[in-house]
Amino acid sequence: MARSLLTASWAWGRGSRSTCRPNTDMVRAAKQPKRKKARKKTTRKRSTAARKRLTPRKEKRGLAGEELLLDLDTPELRPLAEQVRELGGAAIGCYREPFSGRPLLLAALPLEAVEATPFQRDLSPTHTKRLAQKIEESGSFLDPLIVVQGTEGKFWTPNGRHRLAAAKVLGLRQVTVLISPDESLAFRILALNTEKAHNLRDRSLEVIRMARVLATRNERVRESDYADQFESPALLTLGVVYEQERRFAGGAYHPFLRKVDRFSSRTLATSLRQREGWASRLIAIEWEVARIVEELRERGFRSPYLRNLVVARINPVRFHRAKKGVTKPPMEIGAALTRMAASARGFKTASVRERDLALVAAVAGDGED
Repeated sequence: MARSLLTASWAWGRGSRSTCRPNTDMVRAAKQPKRKKARKKTTRKRSTAARKRLTPRKEKRGLAGEELLLDLDTPELRPLAEQVRELGGAAIGCYREPFSGRPLLLAALPLEAVEATPFQRDLSPTHTKRLAQKIEESGSFLDPLIVVQGTEGKFWTPNGRHRLAAAKVLGLRQVTVLISPDESLAFRILALNTEKAHNLRDRSLEVIRMARVLATRNERVRESDYADQFESPALLTLGVVYEQERRFAGGAYHPFLRKVDRFSSRTLATSLRQREGWASRLIAIEWEVARIVEELRERGFRSPYLRNLVVARINPVRFHRAKKGVTKPPMEIGAALTRMAASARGFKTASVRERDLALVAAVAGDGED
């Protein structure tokens, strides 16, 4: 009897396990979304890796070896070669640039025949001395300066100010140069400038100086026509600010400007006048921010991120997230500056806590100034 009960119990258990299989399937189905999430995470990792991968272009571009060769008598370069000789230099050779095929003249020029473009960033004496020292140690001045036709019979270098200054420190008689007959290169080479890393102030000042030169050369040119050369409309506005306040904390305001500042379709001269008004309003806002920061210090706060915290708090578009493909600003810059100024005037320092500073410090990263 006992054995039959055990047998029946065992049989019932097997049957119960069999009948519970649908429940097991339900459990598996419930776990399925977790697997999908894991797959999505893997996909994101793969897409990130794909973005970082450098894939060579399949079809070849540019010129072949013999196509690069040119004679010094090439009509496009003959006037430049004559000008070089008149200035006391020497035309060494010429060739076509391998990407676009534009002609370039390799020459030697006296230092007094070359000057930096008027809109280029300010000279750094420290960087110049260090560069001259390294050239002295290596015993070689290898990199030719890129130059274009300038004013008063001289040549402009749009990205070689520090190498030119280092050559003067070293007492060189002449420097090697690559001369392009395309004068507009002086305004397009900013994005290729890697001689010395730009900080935000250097970039902004170089862009605004370039804009002012272009505005005088052609009164009808529109600001948007030079969007590629200017890189960012925020750099134009900050450039005007830096012209007036060299110690302006542009890094704190740059995220705000990137969201609301756009290139104008009006003439460059008109747009620059408008940006001068925006710059004055930004400087006035910074005065209020400086007052708030001082009050926070009096309350005992000690942090290099006090200004970042205050500017983030009064930023009217700080929570806006741009959608892909949408270029319209979340708020017009004039209205945004009005809101920002009002928020600065009504800022309550009592609302600031230590944990707020810790959060700002965690996301701030290295400053651009």
